[in-house]
Amino acid sequence: MKVNWLEDILGQDWTIIPAGGSTGEAYYAQNEGKRLFLKRNSSPFLAVLSAEGIVPKLVWTKRLENGDVITAQEWLEGRELNTEEMKHPRVAALLSKIHHSTELLDMLMRIGKHPLKPEDVLIDLKENQKILDQVGPRIEVHHALKYIENRVQYVQNDIHVVCHCDTNHNNWLLSSNNQLYLIDWDNAMVADPALDLGMLLYTYIPEENWGKWMQQYGITATDHLMERMKWYAVSQSLSFIQWHMMRGEDKEASIRIKKLNDMMVRHHLK
Repeated sequence: MKVNWLEDILGQDWTIIPAGGSTGEAYYAQNEGKRLFLKRNSSPFLAVLSAEGIVPKLVWTKRLENGDVITAQEWLEGRELNTEEMKHPRVAALLSKIHHSTELLDMLMRIGKHPLKPEDVLIDLKENQKILDQVGPRIEVHHALKYIENRVQYVQNDIHVVCHCDTNHNNWLLSSNNQLYLIDWDNAMVADPALDLGMLLYTYIPEENWGKWMQQYGITATDHLMERMKWYAVSQSLSFIQWHMMRGEDKEASIRIKKLNDMMVRHHLK
């Protein structure tokens, strides 16, 4: 039933396989050596990402009668990075390229994305938590929320870039011809670069290597940057925890709560 709209576009000769993912609207399609990755209502600035070499090449875009837009990209042989490979200089270099791209920023601003402010992040987290507390309050979550609230005034920043907002190793694709891509841009925002940097560094890079990694990215650590990275690492962790809890994915939420608590303890975040 779900792939009928794809068969209408591609014809009956294609083998269509669901690609999984959170939206359930992505598919792989194959026909006599031709291979495509198709998605319904993908990010509107996919064309710019493709042109910049950040995602696999965009092959075509089609609009359905109901207004939905279908995009087809190259379906590449490749694999996601493992956690150890996140330390590689190419990861830092590609994230730096994204954060410094005026083309990406212009496009995202044109489609109506406004810079995300720390106070907006705090408001969203608190509103979501009001609902979730009715199901089952978690003390670790409230400790983290208190930290976010207490430090919000110290993390204001005037520089905004295109942030991916989910730099998990699963979203980094290394193709069989050794090309690195960052995929799944559905949650992209205009925000403080510390949002991406904080989550990536706190999750994957040993603290003693942060200076070297930042050098590869092209930035020097300052006290203000470190403060912002901590704040966004905690706030993003909370956001993912809330997302899983709202979907009833208690096991995944518990895993993320443990990771958040470990981070808070390890880095003395109060």
